[in-house]
Amino acid sequence: MRTEQIKFNELAEQAAAEHRRDRRLKMVAFLKRKTATSALLVLLLIAALALFAPLIAPYPDQGKGIVNLEDRLQPMSSKYLLGTDTFGRDLLSRLMYGARVSIFGGLFIVGAAALIGVPLGLWAGYSEGVPGVVISRVGEVFISFPAVLIAIAITTAMGAGLMSAVIALIIPWWPWYARITQGEVLRLKRMLFVEAAQMLGYGKVYILIRHLFPNIFRTVTVMMLLDFGPAIIAIGLLGFLGLGTQPPNADWGLMVWEGAPNLLQQWWIAIFPGVAMFILVMAVNIFGDNLQDYLDG
Repeated sequence: MRTEQIKFNELAEQAAAEHRRDRRLKMVAFLKRKTATSALLVLLLIAALALFAPLIAPYPDQGKGIVNLEDRLQPMSSKYLLGTDTFGRDLLSRLMYGARVSIFGGLFIVGAAALIGVPLGLWAGYSEGVPGVVISRVGEVFISFPAVLIAIAITTAMGAGLMSAVIALIIPWWPWYARITQGEVLRLKRMLFVEAAQMLGYGKVYILIRHLFPNIFRTVTVMMLLDFGPAIIAIGLLGFLGLGTQPPNADWGLMVWEGAPNLLQQWWIAIFPGVAMFILVMAVNIFGDNLQDYLDG
């Protein structure tokens, strides 16, 4: 009996070692993808510019919104690499500060939506009954309407502002995580490892945390990464409509709106923020697609 146990342990260790080796090989292959590494480098660069904007911005005060009317509507030059806006503020500094709203606002929206939706989806999928029905029906109400329209209505009621915009986007965003999680739990709860845990007398909360959540973690992670781009666009759209970040603070969507009246003459005011948002969203989507392929492989 002892010999069989030793052999079993050796086989288990060998299987674990092979699994770790396969994961390392897949990670190396993932990092060798030029599209994935390029997208990751772009994301890290934009994040660094946003995080260290007060230290590296050419004109930090103008990035925060200080007016400089003497140099208004200046084209690109050695003094102002990307020109200035209607109020004479350095556009490069404004882009760095505006990246903070897009990146950290998008991360907060997606993270908070997952933090609300995943536990509710776990509970709804496992318990079913009245709690599951209530959570599902409430989620369906929000899913029935475009998230941006709901956010516009909420920010109109709450008052314009960055915090209002973030909260207004979280409210219609969490049901998608609840629905995905609930569907995964309904699939997993019929499997043998869950039934075995139930037969051993483990409680509902223990099974949800110890057995079900680890098996949906990968799906939720990929969904969060793929949702990051739409969250950036949504918060930028609210800024463009005047419902998000308020002047004089920098926000890429707000900057596009400020530059729209001068688009034909001083094109750089609106174009550069739009291009920055496009690059960030594309980098997020490309990296997310590659990561999904890696996790599914």
